[in-house]
Amino acid sequence: MAGKRSEREKKASENVARTAEEPGQALNIDLCFVPAEHVPQEKLPAVSGSSGHLVIERCLTDEEQPEWPGQVFADADLEFAAAMQAYAQATQDRLVHTRTAQEPPSSVSSDWRAAGERRAARHQVLVERKKEDAACFASKVVARQANLTYQKLPKGERKQLRAGWQDQQVTRKLLREQQQARKQTREQENAIWHQQNRALRAGSGVEETERTWIAVLVMTDNCTRQCAALPIFETGPKVTAEEVEQALRVVLPTNLQFLISDQGKHFKTQYLSKLAQEKNFVQVFAYRHRPQSNGIAERFVLTFKKWLRNHSWKSGEELKTWVAMFLPDYNDRPHQGLAIPGLSPNEFAKRIWLM
Repeated sequence: MAGKRSEREKKASENVARTAEEPGQALNIDLCFVPAEHVPQEKLPAVSGSSGHLVIERCLTDEEQPEWPGQVFADADLEFAAAMQAYAQATQDRLVHTRTAQEPPSSVSSDWRAAGERRAARHQVLVERKKEDAACFASKVVARQANLTYQKLPKGERKQLRAGWQDQQVTRKLLREQQQARKQTREQENAIWHQQNRALRAGSGVEETERTWIAVLVMTDNCTRQCAALPIFETGPKVTAEEVEQALRVVLPTNLQFLISDQGKHFKTQYLSKLAQEKNFVQVFAYRHRPQSNGIAERFVLTFKKWLRNHSWKSGEELKTWVAMFLPDYNDRPHQGLAIPGLSPNEFAKRIWLM
């Protein structure tokens, strides 16, 4: 019995959740995507745009749970700020870590590894092409200059050098033909590459329909669960990191210490890095394959989409109308995830300053 209790206690300690100690101390953010047109009761698909491609999220199942940075929050004696600093540092270390020959392979799927190898091979091909193009351009510059020099020579000298000049013209013609052949080969290689990509995306759940998407930036206070804002980007997956930074700049709390997000390409950018330096806060990235590290934002997205499912819209402007209605409704409804269950985020925010 003691052994069983110890196992349960160990499991419980690994799942301890910690939140900010005061409003505005930490903000959880995420990008969610919804269709540009929707009818009531139609399922809103779960999609991810972290890589720039909208893909249906797949749950990764791991039998063995290795140690991960989020376990630092199980230490009840550690203050929230100190735990967040430790988590951010540990995550940063994992981001730059490279596996040695003695280390066992990670649990990353073979498909993901194969995709990475394909991208690396493709990158090398593009690098070689750039080198070929640079050499071709340089030879053209030399040939053009030589031709101009030849044409400026007196007629007598041109006559003496005509045989060599004609040989050069033949060589240049051969080079042009080789360049055309190389261009056709590249077009064929590109077609094969894109065809393979389409086939792989079709097999991994990438939507190939003509649906257009709208991106919504979720901003949730880590302490009070208040939703600060829900900026909408009708460019969908093409939303830029600069747009995300500008939207955040407007609503960031003045006392913000930690900005928590996943490792999406919209968040790991120079724009947010500069904003972090300017506003003096720490960017904290959720550990890969551990979405619960940003669980507050993830859970909010589920609530948001569940609410939207009962409404319809045919444009971004109509969606903005529903979002404007959802925001106060959410912040005023009871929330069971707070330290005082049953209070709304707005009520909890008012009460916490009196505690």
